Amino acid sequence: MPLQFNTVKLFTGSGSTELAQKIAGAYGQPLGDSGLSRFSDGEFQPHFNESVRGCDVFLIQSTHQPTDNLMELLMLIDAARRASAHHVNAVIPYFGLARQDRKDRPRVAIGAKLVANLLVAAGIDRIMTMDLHAAQIQGFFDIPVDHLDGSIIFVPYIKSLGLKSLTIASPDMGGSYRARGFAKFFNAEVVICDKTRKRANEIESMTLIGDVTGQDIVLIDDICDTARTLAKAAQLIMDRGARSVRAVCTHPVLSGNAYETIENSALAELIVTDTIPLKEQSPKITVLSTAELFAKAIVNVNEHGSISQLFKVE
Repeated sequence: MPLQFNTVKLFTGSGSTELAQKIAGAYGQPLGDSGLSRFSDGEFQPHFNESVRGCDVFLIQSTHQPTDNLMELLMLIDAARRASAHHVNAVIPYFGLARQDRKDRPRVAIGAKLVANLLVAAGIDRIMTMDLHAAQIQGFFDIPVDHLDGSIIFVPYIKSLGLKSLTIASPDMGGSYRARGFAKFFNAEVVICDKTRKRANEIESMTLIGDVTGQDIVLIDDICDTARTLAKAAQLIMDRGARSVRAVCTHPVLSGNAYETIENSALAELIVTDTIPLKEQSPKITVLSTAELFAKAIVNVNEHGSISQLFKVE
């Protein structure tokens, strides 16, 4: 008996409208009709303006700051569930609070686990996200999690640059696994910047492990927040004799003075995706779209195809 596929409807929250429109375009159908009503005190109520009964609903919303983005997604999930959707899937290009994945000191919350609990409690059936800060966050869920790999987008772009002496770098010890994953596509060496922090977003010291003399360096990270780590790593690498240094970061959080920091840094280029909309433009920042990858993943989920087949880089 042939597989039966339910009607797919794509909707967006207000935090990811531009990306959602691109995903819908790549998927081949318009976004569903939804809206957001606001009360005078700032309270809001998302709603669907069309039927979702019996449909496979995909809600596209990154949960970057403000936390209204997360709350809006939770309420959209609840609305779809109460409107008798067949399956409710959350497409979360950037999974907020993912840096809070463990108790790194006494008496703190594990924010990523709390968000996972909230999503499941709201009634979600499946999560689709990209480049989690810690891959083990998938284990916080007892529902399917499709963890898309940004390297499928970045590797072709890096190859197109034609860098003659490419070396991959990690801005910290924790990112060395991610850097090695990139290095295998280029048969490149890996160097590591070992940093010590005073506190969150403040670096005490940084040392470089490996030789970068005459090399074109590409730093690999998942999140660029204040950009101080990347700027410090780039300057250290250039001081050690590198020919050029670029950075690849999936999620451009870019808070505080990040844009100014990037402009004044030794970085030749910062390559990011559109999982979070940029607050301003910069000649040093290149944005690659994730829309086609997410659209293909939605097709494969609906048609019970393989997600891992999407991660093959030629």
